[in-house]
Amino acid sequence: MGSPCDRPRVIESLRGIEVVDVAAGGAHSACVTAAGDLYTWGKGRYGRLGHSDSEDQLKPKLVEALQGHRVIDIACGSGDAQTLCLTDDDTVWSWGDGDYGKLGRGGSDGCKVPMKIDSLTGLGVVKVECGSQFSVALTKSGAVYTWGKGDYHRLGHGSDDHVRRPRQVQGLQGKKVIAIATGSLHCEVYTWGDNDEGQLGDGTTNAIQRPRLVAALQGKKVNRVACGSAHTLAWSTSKPASAGKLPAQVPMEYNHLQEIPIIALRNRLLLLHHISELFCPCIPMFDLEGSLDETGLGPSVGFDTLRGILISQGKEAAFRKVVQATMVRDRQHGPVVELNRIQVKRSRSKGGLAGPDGTKSVFGQMCAKMSSFSPDSLLLPHRVWKVKFVGESVDDCGGGYSESIAEICEELQNGLTPLLIVTPNGRDESGANRDCYLLNPATRAPVHCSMFRFLGVLLGIAIRTGSPLSLNLAEPVWKQLAGMSLTIADLSEVDKDFIPGLMYIRDNEATSEEFEAMSLPFTVPSASGQDIQLSSKHTHITLDNRAEYVRLAINYRLHEFDEQVAAVREGMARVVPVPLLSLFTGYELETMVCGSPDIPLHLLKSVATYKGIEPSASLVQWFWEVMESFSNTERSLFLRFVWGRTRLPRTIADFRGRDFVIQVLDKYNPPDHFLPESYTCFFLLKLPRYSCKQVLEEKLKYAIHFCKSIDTDDYARIALTGEPAADDSSEDSDNEDADSFASDSTQDYLTGH
Repeated sequence: MGSPCDRPRVIESLRGIEVVDVAAGGAHSACVTAAGDLYTWGKGRYGRLGHSDSEDQLKPKLVEALQGHRVIDIACGSGDAQTLCLTDDDTVWSWGDGDYGKLGRGGSDGCKVPMKIDSLTGLGVVKVECGSQFSVALTKSGAVYTWGKGDYHRLGHGSDDHVRRPRQVQGLQGKKVIAIATGSLHCEVYTWGDNDEGQLGDGTTNAIQRPRLVAALQGKKVNRVACGSAHTLAWSTSKPASAGKLPAQVPMEYNHLQEIPIIALRNRLLLLHHISELFCPCIPMFDLEGSLDETGLGPSVGFDTLRGILISQGKEAAFRKVVQATMVRDRQHGPVVELNRIQVKRSRSKGGLAGPDGTKSVFGQMCAKMSSFSPDSLLLPHRVWKVKFVGESVDDCGGGYSESIAEICEELQNGLTPLLIVTPNGRDESGANRDCYLLNPATRAPVHCSMFRFLGVLLGIAIRTGSPLSLNLAEPVWKQLAGMSLTIADLSEVDKDFIPGLMYIRDNEATSEEFEAMSLPFTVPSASGQDIQLSSKHTHITLDNRAEYVRLAINYRLHEFDEQVAAVREGMARVVPVPLLSLFTGYELETMVCGSPDIPLHLLKSVATYKGIEPSASLVQWFWEVMESFSNTERSLFLRFVWGRTRLPRTIADFRGRDFVIQVLDKYNPPDHFLPESYTCFFLLKLPRYSCKQVLEEKLKYAIHFCKSIDTDDYARIALTGEPAADDSSEDSDNEDADSFASDSTQDYLTGH
């Protein structure tokens, strides 16, 4: 046919011929008949049709060169295409364009009639496939061979090298592969290759160099696979036992929903999905920096109020669609940059910075080079720059770029640059988020603003390329980067002593003379620990001005990062559509930038010690089985509960001798009536001697979800005498105080009433 058609139509010239297999490439097609004959049609350039010429064929034409051979499989490539077929005498044939050696005969020459690939003869090939500029074959023994163009790791040999003869994929040795499929730039059995659209099924958009098992398909009894240009399908013969079934009861962690019938919750969820399906595809039509009602006829509601209502998948799909539409794909990498890692150690000053303001660090060097980057180079799907390390023999085929990103993340968090500071809780080694970082509010110079903008560029690159950053920023930072305002609860998350300190001033019953005798300065400690003067007319806090002091102190801490956040968002806007971030929560943005934090239990087990119980005891085994069943989110909550951190150190050495102590005590009686206790300063978990695994799981889940700070660390408030208050307050009661403070006085203080 010479014209397109919008619905299936019978190919008249094949009517009456029994066709048993078909294949389609980018611009040509083929079919195999029951008699073993091969017909091809479509674009004939480079001889891909096998008719000894380069003529286009509008109708199926018999490939005469294969007469006398029975064809049993056929594959058509895309782009400058090749064609492969398999005949029943255990022979693989190829023809068409030969660039990059994709015809498998050792060179780059093309041919216009089918020719044998001698190196595959006799290997028992049962299936052939063509990708874009590469080819694949599967043998009856389960071995996979690939050859052709190697960039984007599409061949699965662990490198970007082109391969001009069939080579077995070593990463699949020992496994009997039963099916193969190819996309434009990826193959799938296990999966490997390009992954910019998530086509490899590992939950990321990172390219994979060698075959890797798709974890989400384990146990699914997959018996067939297929790939499109940038998507993958798998057929499964199994159906989960829980498919289509509602849970018997609301999970314990959703305590506010306990009284609502399951069927009502299901209907609410369906409604939210429906709302998301209607709204998310229309997102590009709205001004996300405006509001829903600007007519003055009703209350104005910002689009950011939808961030907690819209389903994550719908928001992400809309966001990805915009990102993909602006992707630049005309090059494999951005500009080549020279980075000097040797000078970093030489220039590290006594204060810890690598050169003035950290400018000699890898981060600082990259920041200085950003002015030479064109806008287009920041919109690449993979390597935004190519690295040449000065004095090092590193040929960057992707590894050097990844290494520079990893080194930058490490520098941001090890003191080589001034942009990030550990949370106040981290400095005091108490409370939550002690392993997290904040933007440094003291860095305001022009060079710092440039650095914060480059940090934003890095965050945007991570989102666009799907290559996660190892940055452990506190949740309030992510909230602000997503366009959300901070609350008093956020301040308590990173500085547990700040609100109690203000409460002490607000509620103090001292006389005017006693207050003046304390000589409290009219300053507030910033997140970086500097004392900030809050007023030019007050030097000290008095009974008369303490309400104003509390209001100004809260206001300062809620907005002390605004300048740095604005610079970071300005940098992000060079790479991704920042207005769309108003639809995401802080946690969702963190996941987009850093991926889901993996908490490997084997590392936690390796530093575990036991008191009052043997490691082989049933209670210990139950504990680890429960931990294995936890999601990464629940494991993160557990770490927060027991250690005040959200992630584990990367290696055992990074624990610096700190053991995770599990202590079992018999003082809890009856044990099943008690919750676990934690001492975050000592990385200590105290467990009652629970009667069974089910009770242990129930109590531990309750503790991590509802008692994020059940902790017997001393959290005393200072009385007027300077001695600790008589009550032994746990962090739980302090959180109640903070909530009370927020509810009964925040509005008044912030409005000046």
